[in-house]
Amino acid sequence: MSALMRGMEVGMVRNGIDTLTGNIQIHHPLYRQDPVLEYDIADMEKVREALLQVLPPRAAWSERLRVSTVVSNARHSGGVILVAVEPEAEKIVSFIGRAVKEGRYLAPADKGILVGEALLKKFETSLGKRLILTASRADGEIVSRSFPIIGVYDAEMESVEKQFAFVSLSAGQKFLGESISEVAVSLPGRDISGLQEKEIATRLRQELPDVEVATWPELLPMLAGYLEISDGFLYVYFLVVFVAMGFGIVNTTLMAVYERIREFGLLAALGMKPWQIIVSVLTESALVLLIGIGIGSLIGVASVLPLANGGINLTELAAGTEMASMPRIIYPMLVYKDVVIANLLIIVLGLLVSFYPAWKAARFRPVEALAHV
Repeated sequence: MSALMRGMEVGMVRNGIDTLTGNIQIHHPLYRQDPVLEYDIADMEKVREALLQVLPPRAAWSERLRVSTVVSNARHSGGVILVAVEPEAEKIVSFIGRAVKEGRYLAPADKGILVGEALLKKFETSLGKRLILTASRADGEIVSRSFPIIGVYDAEMESVEKQFAFVSLSAGQKFLGESISEVAVSLPGRDISGLQEKEIATRLRQELPDVEVATWPELLPMLAGYLEISDGFLYVYFLVVFVAMGFGIVNTTLMAVYERIREFGLLAALGMKPWQIIVSVLTESALVLLIGIGIGSLIGVASVLPLANGGINLTELAAGTEMASMPRIIYPMLVYKDVVIANLLIIVLGLLVSFYPAWKAARFRPVEALAHV
């Protein structure tokens, strides 16, 4: 259960990071409050120098021009967020480079547009046809431009397909002006604790005091909040299951004690003290618990590993996974901390509930116990 939940957590975080968030984002200080072209990054050269200096090996970044636009064709119109990207850099930073389902991905000098499958269906259009985008430039001028559809992408969530459209950065800057709205940074590794992002963001803030540097937990506060409480939910689940397990241990240990009343009476008659009888029963329970933990852990690991490699495909339940912001394929993930805590809970609770049968065994009177049939 913990492996499944951890796999869901990692999948949700990676999905959130890949969907244009990145591990870290850099903006004008006012851009997130009012995402308009006026609030662009003024000194991109300084930003590039800081990134080269601070980022670890294998990290990457992508410069973007992002703006809300109105998209229309002969049949429909609606709002969409236009993201002008550096095609090669964006392949590393976000999902879009590996999400193209029809047509082709963007090239640096492309003048076409890449749209989501859901948007394509909504506008009743197809590859090769054109969409007209209307937006406001930084100087307030309203501009419109026609873009041919060169590719269709498939995202984890349908809402993303309806919300975002992509063009090359060169085409976007010709349309809206020479500016950069944001820089998204991708860091190596699959750590979802946010500690690496926090450390690098602190260093970037020191180097770039005139821009806002935000980590993914700050950009996705609901997801970060879910991760903070998920440990509590998991351990409460452990506790409930193990308390129920405790009743089984009590019954088993009591049966073992009552089947050996004469033996306990004989031990008491030979001079064994009550506390020694209690220790002997608890020792037996501890040995049984340890054997159970060993076998159970092996079975648990053996059941998780094949699923961790192949994943659990929930594509047939895509609508439900989208509502929960879950990925369509979950890769269960064993976490050392969960294994240790689960086994410690079993030992502690098992010994606690075994104390009652042990106490009962210590209270048998030798005469009555020896006469027991």
